[in-house]
Amino acid sequence: MNSNDLKIFEAVATHGNFTKAAEAMFTVQSNVTARIKSLEEEFNVQLFKRTSRTVELTSAGEIFIQYCKRLNHLTETLKKELSDVHKLSGSLKIGCIETTMALKVPGVIQEFTDKYPDVMLSFKADNSNNLINDVLNYRLDAAFVAAPITAPELGVHLIKEEKLAIATAANYPDLSEYIKKGQIKIVVFDVGCSYRPKLEDWLKNQGIFNYQCTVMNTLEGIVNFVEAGIGITIMPEDLFSQMYYNRKLKTYRIEGEAGVLTTLMAYRNDLPQSNAMKVFMSLF
Repeated sequence: MNSNDLKIFEAVATHGNFTKAAEAMFTVQSNVTARIKSLEEEFNVQLFKRTSRTVELTSAGEIFIQYCKRLNHLTETLKKELSDVHKLSGSLKIGCIETTMALKVPGVIQEFTDKYPDVMLSFKADNSNNLINDVLNYRLDAAFVAAPITAPELGVHLIKEEKLAIATAANYPDLSEYIKKGQIKIVVFDVGCSYRPKLEDWLKNQGIFNYQCTVMNTLEGIVNFVEAGIGITIMPEDLFSQMYYNRKLKTYRIEGEAGVLTTLMAYRNDLPQSNAMKVFMSLF
């Protein structure tokens, strides 16, 4: 077994097809078939169930893929660490919930890239559930997500406890009056968003269980819809005061625990952190 065998195995597991795996690995199908057969003989297990159209992981293959991903990640990290031991280099793949991307990432990028130009930073915006899944599956080195995190494989680093506020259009009546009128409309991200449950729980506490929901996939889209009077939303108070202070909005802070959302940086706790990752985390 060598590191390339593991990459070939992961490619087959990802694509569910020997031909597509061969294309992804820039090799021929016969080589892929031979390398998988070699792994199965070495470990004396069947790793894939083969059909005429697809291949699927066996129970042994499901176990093997977890170690495979970990070993492939460690190998790539080691290569980056050894590429130049005298300076910080390599790459970091970081995930962010949308509001963190808007508020924190620009300043972090500027500070980090000014000091460490040989480290390539890449960022992905998504909801917390998807980002946590990406960290668990080695697609991201770390991610800014909302608490709580229950996966035992993940370590966390506290970033900030954010105060939340409900926003309405500037021409809306006072929030308490708007709630009394019924026919509530909300503008939120899709299921998986960390803020949406906060708003839904707040509405339930006001005795409101029926409301019209408009789903948007961008922060700017949500703010535009709220400003236009299509509905109300909930976001960190800092977002409204720092980025959207000049928009035609009214905001209302939510008091108590319901009005707080804790942002964490999540990372795998079963892997050694690269020097670049350690430096990046030190910024927080």
